[in-house]
Amino acid sequence: MKFKMMKKVIASFVMVACIATMLPATSVQAEGETVRSVYTNEVIPAAQAQTRPIAIMMPTDKVAQPSFGISQAKVLYEIMEEGNISRQLAVIDNWQGLPKIGNIRSCRAYYIPQATEWDPILIHFGGVFYMTDRISAPDITNLSGTKEYGSGGGAPGSGYFFRTADRKAPHNAYISADGIVKASAELGYPLGLRNEYYNAKHFTFANGVNTLAQYGAAAATANAINLANIFPYTKSAFTYNAADGLYYKTIHGKAQTDGLNGQQIAFANVIVQNTKWAVLDAKGYLTFQNYDNTEDGYYFTKGKVIHIRWTKTGDYTPTVYYDDAGNEIQFNEGKTYIAIAQKGRTVAFQ
Repeated sequence: MKFKMMKKVIASFVMVACIATMLPATSVQAEGETVRSVYTNEVIPAAQAQTRPIAIMMPTDKVAQPSFGISQAKVLYEIMEEGNISRQLAVIDNWQGLPKIGNIRSCRAYYIPQATEWDPILIHFGGVFYMTDRISAPDITNLSGTKEYGSGGGAPGSGYFFRTADRKAPHNAYISADGIVKASAELGYPLGLRNEYYNAKHFTFANGVNTLAQYGAAAATANAINLANIFPYTKSAFTYNAADGLYYKTIHGKAQTDGLNGQQIAFANVIVQNTKWAVLDAKGYLTFQNYDNTEDGYYFTKGKVIHIRWTKTGDYTPTVYYDDAGNEIQFNEGKTYIAIAQKGRTVAFQ
């Protein structure tokens, strides 16, 4: 037992050392120094803030639940795909040390602009040919368990993915933090944030707690959020818990949990982002207009909701959310869930 424990300690030490050597020189911080997270506004070690996140594709299929590591996602996107089923993109900054992350599914072109906002290492299990040009671009650092865009492309880092015997393919593909570090070293991917792409400003956080009281009657009660019209297969929904101020997510009528720790995933902030979309072909592949400044949505927090609009102008440019007066909305400290909703499919709340 002592030998096994020593092996784990040594393995953790080696991983931290590997990451440290791959970070830029500007990331060297005094021991004990802390900063505010750009994802949640929580206090975190300064060294962690300099490490690139991963953005990993995860399924919503009923037979694929639970996902492993999903409770570590500081920002979680859910977007519709072909077949009237959604998929998730989990942005995880403190992925180091996770032994099993996934399961991992294929990517679509419209997930990439959401991912690049955070300058991540994009992790997926293949994709479709509509993403050929973007996934092949030199600025993209991705790990793929099979051909990058389904019909072709490389499979960077594929040797570090693994399958388990408890589920049938395609629902049993995973990667570990150790695999990510080794694959990145092999491919020459930096683990430190890239100054030429990274944006230090994303959400605008409240100074204190934002109850939306400043909006008066324009802030409606929203103790329950129902996304069944947006995601009819998963019927994703949230229930507000006033005790801790978080929205707890359900999927397929049950608590959506993390296979690593059994925790139900919960968020301080919930966004529904109405987005223009179209069907591309007879197979039902979709496209979304990720770049826009005319569309609206809703912001939910602390059991209330307001109407918003959003704007995004470029791949590495963060999406910015505004209230109806044109002011940036003030997010509460904590994790954020973002539903990229097909325009015309409405959210229900009460």
